[in-house]
Amino acid sequence: MSDAPNVLVERRDGYRRLALNRPERLNAFDRELHAELIAALREAERDPACRAVLLTGSGRAFCAGQDLTERTFVDGVTPDLSENLVERYNPLVSCIRSTRLAIVAAVNGVAAGAGASVALACDIVVAARSAKFVQSFSRIGLIPDAGGTWTLPRLIGDARARALVMLAQPVDAELAADWGMIWKAVDDDALETEAATICETLATVPGEALALAKRALLASAGNSLKEQLSLEASLQRLAGAHPDYRAAVEAFRSRSVRRSGS
Repeated sequence: MSDAPNVLVERRDGYRRLALNRPERLNAFDRELHAELIAALREAERDPACRAVLLTGSGRAFCAGQDLTERTFVDGVTPDLSENLVERYNPLVSCIRSTRLAIVAAVNGVAAGAGASVALACDIVVAARSAKFVQSFSRIGLIPDAGGTWTLPRLIGDARARALVMLAQPVDAELAADWGMIWKAVDDDALETEAATICETLATVPGEALALAKRALLASAGNSLKEQLSLEASLQRLAGAHPDYRAAVEAFRSRSVRRSGS
């Protein structure tokens, strides 16, 4: 058994790079990977200098979903898969969606099953052209989980979501981008640079604005227009009261004065 960490953590200027690190299992989730990933996300959130996280996979896959070698069956005992969701996947996806940090997924290979759900739960998803997204649950007699049935229809619409869930056909990165499932597809050798550039940009954005924008977007799915307008007003009040807003406006005005005087 390897003593290597299940999540490689690299601290960069304004953000952190987290790499799932079970390449021999295509970074499939087991108990230890879950624990280390959510711990790394929470540690990053506690760092006031951190604004974003780059989440990727080691080796040739992003994440192949649940490691089925962790599953055992006992005669006469009915398995309860909800326990694994309640204890591990649901807290992980909730953390990704609710954290103040911007989470950027760099999908470097296959993202299958819960691995696809976790990738698509991130704020911005970029993928290598060779990457594929697979709703593989139906192949083993299960339904999409880790938020997959919530996220997928909202990204690509009901008709496409139903077909992907039922047929379990892989979607390549370029088609995923065309459908609006992800932000963009890039050449394989450009993926890391593209994701890092996005994180570097996010590291310069006022952190309070990122956190409040995530709150507004998350709430929008369940709100009426009237409710969302009210929420925007409340959150904009918080954003406008933050020192980041005043600093940005004063910097803009200073630049405008310099340009008009030149």
